[in-house]
Amino acid sequence: MYRSHRIGVVVPAYNEELHIGGVLELMPDYVDAVYVVDDGSTDRTRQIVQHYAATESRIHPVTHASNRGVGAAIVTGYRCCLADGMDVAAVMAGDNQMDPALLSALLDPLVDGRADYAKGSRMLVPGHRRGMSWWRVFGNWLLRWLTAAATGNVAITDPQNGFTAISRRALDQLNLSAVYPGYGYCNHLISRLTALRLAIVEIAMAQVINQGQKSKIRYVPYSLRMLSLLAHCLVFRLRVTLSRSPGLSSCRYEART
Repeated sequence: MYRSHRIGVVVPAYNEELHIGGVLELMPDYVDAVYVVDDGSTDRTRQIVQHYAATESRIHPVTHASNRGVGAAIVTGYRCCLADGMDVAAVMAGDNQMDPALLSALLDPLVDGRADYAKGSRMLVPGHRRGMSWWRVFGNWLLRWLTAAATGNVAITDPQNGFTAISRRALDQLNLSAVYPGYGYCNHLISRLTALRLAIVEIAMAQVINQGQKSKIRYVPYSLRMLSLLAHCLVFRLRVTLSRSPGLSSCRYEART
């Protein structure tokens, strides 16, 4: 437990045989359960996770029969956290690009009751972008403002950062069945959490890059899907606003450096 709160960590993994072991070996001791969601991997990811699970009772392998997308894998993990009574559900990717030492920084705002969703940001401190190409920095900047226009939440600086933690209270209010199944899930969650007036906190953290790590994102189809998703989020925001729902009137935000 972490400060009397049960912590579940969701690890979405697709063809991560080179990195998944490092994620599991460095998992903090205070984490109560680790749900590794193998999203239809075709390499040895599943066998490696099962090896670790055989010797570590808090590791729970979950398998998708086919590749459904990182958002769908995270939702599966969220459902496991809810079913097992976790107070907080964090997400750490299976590619070992999220520093486990920073997990407590995401948990503290939730445990303190200051937020319901905490996420990392590589954009709050210029030095944290070291290792990112100018193209990625520009892409993140563009997606930041497109996401702000679509969701009405102008405070988020790094919407694509997937190192997150969410409270059980927030999960209980979300329609998990409607969460976008692909890489755009993080933008979609920001849209829905903002509509629910749940507080979002960003935590400054540096970019972590593994040598030889290649992105699985195909940028042209990804860009087209993101534009479609953000247009959907914009329509959703306008519909809620026109219906005079109180949901989008404000969103408390806090940034820590």
